Amino acid sequence: MNNLIFNFKSKDSKKIKNPKNLLGGKGANLSEMGRMGLPVPPGFTISTKVCEIFYKDKKKLNSKLTNQIKKEIKKIEKDVSKKFGDLKNPLLLSVRSGARVSMPGMMDTILNLGLNDKTVVALANKTSNGRFAKDSYRRFIQMYGNVVMGVESYNFEELIENYKLTKGVLLDTDLDEEDWDGLINDFKNVVKEKTSKDFPQDVYHQLFGAISAVFLSWESKRAKVYRKLNQIPSEWGTAVNVQSMVFGNMGNDCATGVVFTRNPSDGSNDIYGEYLINAQGEDVVAGTRTPQYITKKARKEAKVVDASMEESMPEVYHKLYKILKKLEKHYKDMQDVEFTVESNKLWILQTRSGKRTSKSAVKIAVDMVREKLINKNDAVLRVDPNSLDTLLHPTLDERSSIKVIANGLPASPGAVSGKVVFSSEEAERLNEMMQDTILVRVETSPEDIQGMHAAKGILTSRGGMTSHAAVVARGMGRPCVSGSSEIEINYDKKVFKTSSTEIKEGETITIDGSTGRIILGTVPTIKPEISGDFSKLMSWADKIRKLKVRTNSETPLDTQTARDFGAEGIGLCRTEHMFFDEERILSVREMILSKTLDDRSNALKKILPHQKKDFMEIFKIMHGLPVTVRLLDPPLHEFLPKSDKEISEVANVVGSDKKDIESRIEELHEQNPMLGHRGCRLGISFPEIYEMQCRAIFEALADLKKNKQKFAFPEIMIPLVSTEAEIKIMKDLVINTARKVQKENKTKIEFLVGTMIELPRAAIKADDIAKHAEFFSFGTNDLTQTTFGISRDDSGKFLNDYIDNKIFTIDPFVSIDDGVKDLVEIAVSKGKKQNKKIKLGICGEHGGDPKSIKFCSKAGLNYVSCSPYRVPIARLAAAQAELTKNKN
Repeated sequence: MNNLIFNFKSKDSKKIKNPKNLLGGKGANLSEMGRMGLPVPPGFTISTKVCEIFYKDKKKLNSKLTNQIKKEIKKIEKDVSKKFGDLKNPLLLSVRSGARVSMPGMMDTILNLGLNDKTVVALANKTSNGRFAKDSYRRFIQMYGNVVMGVESYNFEELIENYKLTKGVLLDTDLDEEDWDGLINDFKNVVKEKTSKDFPQDVYHQLFGAISAVFLSWESKRAKVYRKLNQIPSEWGTAVNVQSMVFGNMGNDCATGVVFTRNPSDGSNDIYGEYLINAQGEDVVAGTRTPQYITKKARKEAKVVDASMEESMPEVYHKLYKILKKLEKHYKDMQDVEFTVESNKLWILQTRSGKRTSKSAVKIAVDMVREKLINKNDAVLRVDPNSLDTLLHPTLDERSSIKVIANGLPASPGAVSGKVVFSSEEAERLNEMMQDTILVRVETSPEDIQGMHAAKGILTSRGGMTSHAAVVARGMGRPCVSGSSEIEINYDKKVFKTSSTEIKEGETITIDGSTGRIILGTVPTIKPEISGDFSKLMSWADKIRKLKVRTNSETPLDTQTARDFGAEGIGLCRTEHMFFDEERILSVREMILSKTLDDRSNALKKILPHQKKDFMEIFKIMHGLPVTVRLLDPPLHEFLPKSDKEISEVANVVGSDKKDIESRIEELHEQNPMLGHRGCRLGISFPEIYEMQCRAIFEALADLKKNKQKFAFPEIMIPLVSTEAEIKIMKDLVINTARKVQKENKTKIEFLVGTMIELPRAAIKADDIAKHAEFFSFGTNDLTQTTFGISRDDSGKFLNDYIDNKIFTIDPFVSIDDGVKDLVEIAVSKGKKQNKKIKLGICGEHGGDPKSIKFCSKAGLNYVSCSPYRVPIARLAAAQAELTKNKN
């Protein structure tokens, strides 16, 4: 057991190879700060290994472990000259979680542990402050009752609110010692009523119950959701930190707060945070009281009257300032620090790398290179590629009509419009219906995690810049306006009111997380300026990476967007998406439903000019770069008419009876169309379709060349190939069509012919296919479907069950599965052996997933292709893959 529990002062923790893996982030940093000589309350960390043992022992702490914990308590008692459960000078403890990576608000914390009906009297006598002692005891009953004994928080909150109403006061701090005495009794009665158990008086019973509860919170619903959203493995487990309590709620010479060494919203090099006088840490995070600013500068900018910490506690502030600078220099990253001031003495409770917005992440990384704190490689590795997503999307067009109905704190930048909802359930329901929502809450709690993820933005009426809503929204990249005291929310009536407006559920508002504005209706957006620090970081990434980054695009708008974001070509241009335009869908349906070659050819002649025009625009935008055009891939049923009106329209165009058309539709119906007559199989059955598409491509190129316009380099991709014969027949068709067009236009056009590897047989027989293919593009969406025999469209119904049962650690359609990786590696090896010059890329959705990009880099692919807005994400991920190539 000695290697499972580590005192903060223990030298053993210094020898641990990966301290965060064993001690968790919080424990590792507390130990590190202790060795740095910083004022850290004494304590110890119960390692993540114990979490594993706890679950193996049927969620119980074994006797060896409890004995070791008791020994560690003795060490704390010696350090602070107090005794746990003592009736003269009691030691009180905090019990906190500490996973490898920060999971703000997702797991449980217990403060003031060790108080009971007798020790509360001892604490009151020792501190000569009965109000403080009773306040601490009621807090402990409330937290322990909720976290350990399962009593819903609202049962306690209602009692406090009723007391305040009876006394005619607004704040908890306005209640006196007698009020807390009454509430303590009421709280204990609630616990007894809800659990049929007395509130525990034995302090070790309390301690072991709290430690167990923290371990149990690792498997809570909210923690599971957070892990799933952030791809955190469930097997990591959590550590538990047991620490001597220090008190920020003993009077006006006490305080508690959260502070960042730089501004987490915009990245500016100013310390930024909030504090509360005469409070405990949970008050700041929960948003139950409005906190004040740490610095005088921040207070003035916010136009707030209440004194900043710099003004009200200048000596303590200067000590804190020095420690913050020391921590940032030591960790070489922006730190998020929790502190408590007890009787004008500063204590540091925690430090961790601070959650930040994508904009500030980029700025901080670039600034730290300028400051010579880190190098360019460190800067590239420092920014999470997925976080760039929020930086790349449009912001509010300030030239449009904007009706501001209220303001709040700019907690997480970005602007978004959506329907107002007041519950997580409604946000999830509308999200499934593809409707954008703004989740409006008095304050969010960890239980709201799913709704916060489903919503496009978050608005709260309470809480500060470090409240739960603010921290989680920044981590998720959701725009958030918090602490808007100008709005009054009524959950029962499903409305919120401002001084001038009433907004009902379902009505649309816009929130601007960069300014704190709440705006009536939808506001148009504009494309962001991608320059400055972002450009600098991306230029460093581009010099590092070897993997090229292309885009998946088939419209001029998406193509231009991708090129602006640095795309080096198109890896997948889906021709079928061009068929759904209103102008051409009738001709497409006419072509499909035609029974004779002549009829089909006539319909294809109508489609040809449209396809040609599409290609000309895309080839012009991507001039000088490769464009991979995939010939028609989906099954024909996707284009067929469904309603009576559509069937009648087609019947008129084709000149057939409506019943004949219905009969033809029935004839074309397939039981399993995604595994049926699609891809190159259409080209084999109806070569005239592929001929038309190839003609459109080559005629577009010929016209551009004739007009002396710059154009892209074409790569013709044959989909769903599984045999050598298929690729040979299709390649001959492409070459013959190209020859005809070149002859007609008296010009020469360079091009490549290749295939999409999206079937297991194609991967296994890649050496045969490579005899005729000049490139392979891995279609990992279909390759995943056909490897598992799972439909991507239907898998959402059961994939969560597979993740919950640890069959999958992550959705295989989000990040490439190991089995699919093996098939890709087989195809790469066999393809290169057959054709040394073969080009290799990936064009499935995985092309924009950083984990999959790391695999592509290692597997020796030439490029990845992804959606336009993920191009910068892929560029950064490719650089990170190169820098970490030889690491696991």
